[in-house]
Parts: sequence; C-alpha cells; structure tokens
Amino acid sequence: MRNSKKTLAAIVAAASLVGFAACGSSADSTDASTENATGQIVFWGWDSGNSMKDIIKQFEKANPGITVKFNNTGTANDTSTALSNAIAAGNGAPDVVMLEDPTVTQFAVTGGLVDLSKFGADSYKSDFAQGPWNKVQYDSKPYALPIDSGPEMFFYNKAVFDKAGVDAAQIKTWDDYYAAAKKIRATGSYITNVSGGANDYQPFTAQAWQAGAQPWKVNGDNITINMTKDAGMQKYIAFQQKLIDEDLIDTKTTNWSDDWNRELNDGTLASLTIGAWMPVNLISGAPDQAGNWRVAQLPQWKSGEEVSAEDGGSALSIVSQSKNQAAAYKFIDYLTHGDGAQIMADTGTFPSLKSILSSKEFVDPTTASNKKTNDYFGGQNVNKVLSEAAQRPVTAFQYLPYNPYAQNAYGDEIAKAYTKEISLEQAMQNYAKNLAEHGKQQGYTVTLK
Repeated sequence: MRNSKKTLAAIVAAASLVGFAACGSSADSTDASTENATGQIVFWGWDSGNSMKDIIKQFEKANPGITVKFNNTGTANDTSTALSNAIAAGNGAPDVVMLEDPTVTQFAVTGGLVDLSKFGADSYKSDFAQGPWNKVQYDSKPYALPIDSGPEMFFYNKAVFDKAGVDAAQIKTWDDYYAAAKKIRATGSYITNVSGGANDYQPFTAQAWQAGAQPWKVNGDNITINMTKDAGMQKYIAFQQKLIDEDLIDTKTTNWSDDWNRELNDGTLASLTIGAWMPVNLISGAPDQAGNWRVAQLPQWKSGEEVSAEDGGSALSIVSQSKNQAAAYKFIDYLTHGDGAQIMADTGTFPSLKSILSSKEFVDPTTASNKKTNDYFGGQNVNKVLSEAAQRPVTAFQYLPYNPYAQNAYGDEIAKAYTKEISLEQAMQNYAKNLAEHGKQQGYTVTLK
C-alpha cells in the first residue's frame, strides 16, 4: 500500500515494545522447510484460559530444538496495537502473533503477515469449519490459522419464553422471532438488547453476514462501502428498525455491562444471538437462571435454510519480520491443526477443526466440563448443538483492513439510531461516510455507494 505504514504509525497510540522485543533465531530461516526447524521463537498473545504455559511445554517436548518465549500482551486490542507499532518501526515484532480473526486482513493487506500458503496451509481448507477459515483469508490465501470458532447461536431462557406462551424450539425464521418478541414484551421482558454501541459491532457483522450482506468489499487498495443499498443490508436494517420502533428490544442496556448481567440473571432479557463461546459467561453472569437457559440454531431469513455466521474468534499468524518462519509455522500448526488443538479444546476453547467438532468426545455428556454446562442448560447436550452450528454453511464475508477503527466508529454512529435520534438507515449511511473518509486517509481508493 502506498502510505498505509506511515499513516498507521501516526494514528496508533504509542506502546512500549521493550518487554516484547522479538529474539528469534540467530539464523535466518524464512524458507518453507519446517522439517529441521530449530531455534527460539517469540509469541505474542493473550491467555484467558491460563493454559498456554502447559501447551507450550507440550509443544517443546514434541519439537526438541525449538523453544517458545511467550509474552502475554493483554487484550486483543493491546496485542494488535503493539504489533502495529512494531511493524511501523520496522523491528521489534514477534515471530508468532495471536489476532482476532477480523484483524488478520488489516495486517495482511499491508504486508505485515506471511502468506501461509508457502508452508502448504492452503491445503487445510476442508479441515476447518468454513466460518473461521473464511475470516483468515486475504486475496484467497490464508494469512493465519484459526484457533477457535464462534458460530452465532440463539440462546434463550425457556422459563421466560414459557411464561409468554412461546415455544422457542419452534422459532425457525426471523419472522417467528419477531412474533415471539411481541409476546415476550407483553410480559414485561425483552427478547434481547441492542444499544448500537461498539460492543454490538461483532453481533451486527454476524447477523448482517447471515443475511447475505456485503457492507464492504476489499480488493487490494480498492474498497467499496455499501451500507444501505446492498440487498442483505436492507433486509437487516428493515428488521432492526421494526424492533426499535415497536419497543421490542432493550435499547438502553449495553452488552457486557453490570446491568446486562443483572437483566440476564433476573429474566428481563430473554434471549441472545451471540457466539458459541457464550455458555461459560451465562453460567457465571446469570447463576440464578441455572436450568432455564437453552441453545438453538439461529433463526433463518428463509424457511428451510441452514445458514450460519461467525461472531468472534482468534487465529495465529507469522509476522513478516520473523527470522525463523519455519519454526514459527511448526508452532502455529501444532496449536491449530496438530495435537495442541485438542489440548486447547480440552481446556475450554471452542474448536474450529472439524475432526474435533465431530468427535464423540466433544459431545460426550459425561465429561466433567460438559456435565457442568449441560446441567446449567437443563440437561441439554450443548456441545452437540454448537457443533452442528459450526459445521453449517456460511457465505463469503470480508472485514475492512482497518477493522478496529470500524468497531469504534460503529458505536459513535449507530447508537443514535437506537436512541431514536435518527433512523437506522441514516445512521448506517453516516457510518459509511465515516468509514470511507478514514479509508481515504489510510491511502485506499474508496467507493461509497
């Protein structure tokens, strides 16, 4: 890209790289041969499950001669910010970095990541669930390998639905969902909450994705932004506007707030459309509803379809600055496609590998972790439902190469529609203008429709 590195360096916040400086191997090993790879690699990422130390130990045992120095870089945003600075500076980056799936494109398009096709990773396409695999592609090539998966699911409180006289198991389409929303609102609860804040960005992209929307398209330096004329976006906007106008959703409560957990816990919020990683959060955030929650497949836009979409997820990439790319690939291959993928699944990561998703062990209701989850969900075999969702077909979907900015700007623009200051269509058009202007400042050629 013409000036993206200069612009990126100017806009990101200064981050100290002293503690994260990449050591790498003393030998330059950027070729595609991994058989005899040795040396030290530096790995940046987060460790929410506190399992990375043990996984790295297992990798080093299986791959003598390679050592991994893990730097816990905090949150996903902290990690991408630190990586942005290292790339802009031209040094100090790690060999391997953990990224949220939507940010992979941001670094791939500017040349910051390695095309993993050189190591044969493109042959893994059929091994991973379609949703997470699609998100790590740029220019039809994999620039990361998925760690986990986050198919969008329909979680609902059966007790609240029963009170409203709604059989949630019969909600097959979004029209069914709308009818249920009216009945639930009549009881004093809301079917869900949407405030239009930054935390709603990922659910928005997932639901627009499922509707077949293409709000933006990226082709190298060329970006087309189409937030209101795209057929899928029109479908999504019209449906959301109806829910807003008829007071069928809670537009004041934001996701992940204390009020959100309280309303999930007292039954004010009756359902969520959110990623498959949600069960553990419900167990901790809504303990008083133990036994009441259930999970089902997403409602469909057309009866009889089985279209899914992704909400969240993370992946591992090799940074172009790495001097030991062969060892780096061996490591990410182990964690995502090799034995490490099973270890991660065993410690609570929702898998993206089809072999794990379809295994008897993953859906075995007698394992300790599954029994705990299933008890909370009234005896339902939760992983069985989630596994089916992860293997459903998804349409192609792209993220902007400045996805973190898009997420922050989403809250600035879209929240106005949920406070009824303006229509959702107008808010989306304002958002489109904002994204287009930012893209031009980054050096892209942007077409706004």
